[in-house]
Amino acid sequence: MTQFRADLHCHSTCSDGTSSPLELIDLAIENGLSGLSITDHDTINAYSTALPYAKEKNFPLLPGVEFSCIHRDESVHILGYAFNLSDGPLAAFCNKHKERRQQRSLLILEKLAQNQMPISINTDNLESIGRPHLAMEMIKQGYVKSMEEAFKKHLGEGCPSYVPGDAFSVEESIEVIHAAGGVAVIAHPHLINQSQIVTDLLSMPFDGIEAYYAKFSPHQEKPWVKIGKHRDWTLTGGSDFHGTVKPHIPLGCSWVGEETFNQLFDRCLTNNS
Repeated sequence: MTQFRADLHCHSTCSDGTSSPLELIDLAIENGLSGLSITDHDTINAYSTALPYAKEKNFPLLPGVEFSCIHRDESVHILGYAFNLSDGPLAAFCNKHKERRQQRSLLILEKLAQNQMPISINTDNLESIGRPHLAMEMIKQGYVKSMEEAFKKHLGEGCPSYVPGDAFSVEESIEVIHAAGGVAVIAHPHLINQSQIVTDLLSMPFDGIEAYYAKFSPHQEKPWVKIGKHRDWTLTGGSDFHGTVKPHIPLGCSWVGEETFNQLFDRCLTNNS
């Protein structure tokens, strides 16, 4: 009997992944996954094409999103699942994020030009433009040899072409997800370095925590599993697959079982019926 595995964290070309939404579904089926959630950064646009295709393939696809927030001047990510895809305030919130990303990217482009690295990129063709898109163009132009070099020398915090983004709060993001009938989840707590931020997040009205993430070992995941169980939260998991941007992380390397997936999927069916 085949084991049920659903990857609840991956990115398409609608944000900073290199596979289209349809290619992600095909890859999930190819990799033997039983379900998937495409959690693009700050946009749900993948679902306009992905949902009809998933239905055609008879493959369970759970609506998801990953919102970027700032808390105590640090970047924090929030995953949302099972929401109503037609919710107006959710769509408006995604649009605010799109405008924020485009404005930030334009400022970064100005800085790159000032630093003798002019690049041209069509922001209208990208649903959720971000620094990885700019880094990929820098590689094409020969300014850097890798994504790592682009971020370490030019685009990362404190670097010459870095521009901080406008802040959206964790609380606001949770509120938008809940208002759309969704489930709010702390994304990859394994990557949060400040214990005070973790303490703050654990006091907020989350519904779940991403206990299983990427290629972290069971030993590294154990504290987050314990915290989630103690709060009776949903324990989610996913690879954070980005395609060729992060070639070392394959789709399906982290996942959830049938019970967790069905719990979220049933909620989604109720919200979108």
